[in-house]
Amino acid sequence: MPADTIREYLKDMPSTPGVYRMLDDDGNVLYVGKAKNLRNRVSNYVSSAGLSTRIMKMVSVTARMEIVSTATEAEALLLEANLIKKLKPRYNILLRDDKSFPFILLTKDHDFPQLTKHRGKRDRKGMYFGPFASAGAVNETLTLLQKAFLLRNCSDSFFKNRTRPCLQYQIKRCSAPCVNYISKENYAELVAQTTRFLKGRSREIQEEIASEMEKESQAQHYEKAAVLRDRIAALTRVQHEQNVIAGSLPDADVIALYREGDLSCVQVFFFRGGQNFGNKSYFPSHASDSPDADVLSAFIGQFYVTNPPPKLLLLSHALPDSTLLEDALSLHSEARVELQTPVRGERKAVMDQALVNAKEALSRHISEHAGNRAMLEKLSEVFSLDAPPQRIEVYDNSHIAGTHMVGAMICADAQGFAKKHYRRFTIRSIELTPGDDYAMLREVLARRFRRLQKEEQDHPEAWPDLVLIDGGEGQLSATTTVFADLGVENVPYAAIAKGPDRNAGREWFHLPGHAPFQLEPNDPLLHYLQRLRDEAHRFAIGSHRIRRSNALRESTLDQIPDIGAARKKALLQHFGSSKGVEAASVSELEKVKGIHKKVAEKIYNYFRS
Repeated sequence: MPADTIREYLKDMPSTPGVYRMLDDDGNVLYVGKAKNLRNRVSNYVSSAGLSTRIMKMVSVTARMEIVSTATEAEALLLEANLIKKLKPRYNILLRDDKSFPFILLTKDHDFPQLTKHRGKRDRKGMYFGPFASAGAVNETLTLLQKAFLLRNCSDSFFKNRTRPCLQYQIKRCSAPCVNYISKENYAELVAQTTRFLKGRSREIQEEIASEMEKESQAQHYEKAAVLRDRIAALTRVQHEQNVIAGSLPDADVIALYREGDLSCVQVFFFRGGQNFGNKSYFPSHASDSPDADVLSAFIGQFYVTNPPPKLLLLSHALPDSTLLEDALSLHSEARVELQTPVRGERKAVMDQALVNAKEALSRHISEHAGNRAMLEKLSEVFSLDAPPQRIEVYDNSHIAGTHMVGAMICADAQGFAKKHYRRFTIRSIELTPGDDYAMLREVLARRFRRLQKEEQDHPEAWPDLVLIDGGEGQLSATTTVFADLGVENVPYAAIAKGPDRNAGREWFHLPGHAPFQLEPNDPLLHYLQRLRDEAHRFAIGSHRIRRSNALRESTLDQIPDIGAARKKALLQHFGSSKGVEAASVSELEKVKGIHKKVAEKIYNYFRS
């Protein structure tokens, strides 16, 4: 019987809080669940009464189980969210897009703090403000904050080696502390004002600066008054961009769920210090019979695995396990987190606005996906495919005169661009003639499909249903050669060549065994294929720029044996540049932390060999 496997595990199942995993014959995780009492929770799967068809199917393919006991149910909830995020089980409600959000960082490890954008682990000493919904929102806010408070955004090493003000000072976005144009005390006052502003005391700061401007104006210090006037204008612009709301809404995330059948949108608004730091839409994957509360609860659990929760979460739906979620989030953030479902007043108005945004975002999402599905169906007809492709991979190369050569692959499916599947390829072959596009493409395709062949058993879904190449007959021939050498079969492929004078709308399509053809200039399928090609081109150029930028940051010190990242940093901070290191004597080199006599002699001899 299908439930026999679960009955066997129940014999030794503890009656403690914990997390259970259900796996199939191949070891794939089907489902991750948590329980206050593992034995009682798992025993519910033994009887088919009350189980949906979907859960009964999961039970029928469960071959084994894995159990992890925890001290409390809150710990079990945190572990469950982490495992779902990592393993992405087929039968769980899944949060698809969970990238980390950017913050504004005001450092505390320097006499003249830096104001900058930060993403990732918050391991640098300082104050973090956010999260912001997008990097664009952070960049816009930073630009205006620099105009308003004149704090530096340069790195510490850049700051240390300045002998005259940089462009930021010239365009009135920095007070030039690097060359002592402002005292430490006055700079600290700007830092204090910035901190108060970002904590929501914007009106207070604006009034102070306005009062100071009035005093300077009355004293006929018109240039100083003009600077203060510009700062006030920048503050007003920040408030406008961040949509400062009336009232006293504290640090809070507003989370609204809107549902249509098996599709739903979760809209998250970030409010910090009474200011709106932006919003973002999410479209979690779940079954059509999943209750709204379960969808929202699963979203919250997975969303705050990597994102620090504020003290207050305003929710569109009341959750039966809200107390457990509060305990788990409080444990995770080491501060008390409260969940509320507003029913009146300002908070209800904010929630209603979030629900409107969620509804509109879901409508756009459905419309876009319907358009994508229609394009895939037409693509299968035009390219004579057996079925509409579920996964398309598009390849392109980028280089400048054969330098910093990279290959790029983008991926698209019925949902649109699948950016988590994008791949960059640094061209490694030393036999390749620099700038040989055909050879570059052969290397990229060979590496990609060798890996697919190696991992086919574990990830059969990673194989594309269609491969598109940016190029013409030469690129098509190169693809044919690689697929023949590797024995790749049943993977359709085509090349998209730009028309005469590289005009968009006059592309030629090359398929193996077919004569080249064109689509009508106003054909929606042509526009769809152009978007795919242009996205691959954009990603390839971006990858090339990253590699080129990394090369520019390389130093001759990287070529010296025994000089790692730490010693390189110490040398550059001490001497200011690799030229300074090159000119240094052995005794001067020995003064650098971590550089003893033998290493100093090695550096000295390297530059003179």
